Amino acid sequence: MSQSLVQVNYTKYDGTLHWNLRMRRLGEDEHGVWLGLPGGSVMRKGHGPDVPITCAHVVLFPRGAWWTAAFNAAPRETEVYVDITSPPEWVSPDEVTMVDLDLDVVRKRTDGNTRLVDQDEFAEHQVRFGYPAEVVAEAEAAGQWLLEAVTRGTRPFGAERERWLDMVDGAPA
Repeated sequence: MSQSLVQVNYTKYDGTLHWNLRMRRLGEDEHGVWLGLPGGSVMRKGHGPDVPITCAHVVLFPRGAWWTAAFNAAPRETEVYVDITSPPEWVSPDEVTMVDLDLDVVRKRTDGNTRLVDQDEFAEHQVRFGYPAEVVAEAEAAGQWLLEAVTRGTRPFGAERERWLDMVDGAPA
């Protein structure tokens, strides 16, 4: 199955390029647009060197929500990694961008432990980048909602990911 490539650009609040990569468009559902990559792919932090991606993963870009969610195939220790971001903006059908707002919700595969991380970076960047109060409020609200949703496995943080991971070459069957 031939899938178009999408340029994914996370930036920091000052516009500096952060994580960026090209992913395969898998499709859309009621939760948003799903993109994926097989293990052995690469991503970059800013304009730095390629960073290997060892396991297949899919990323969900919801419509109008303050987050993006990565779902990693086994044996990756982190099963779910949700970045709190500005709502993803589709610059064109083959490019999506959003501002990484530092906070993340992470669920571990082995024990299901889910936690909100990087609060220190979020606090530091509020000052450094001058986050407006509404951005801080949206990011904090998203973090709290996501912590509960990911912990409970609320859709789309349940089994939905398996269907999308199965579409990525190199994902376990």
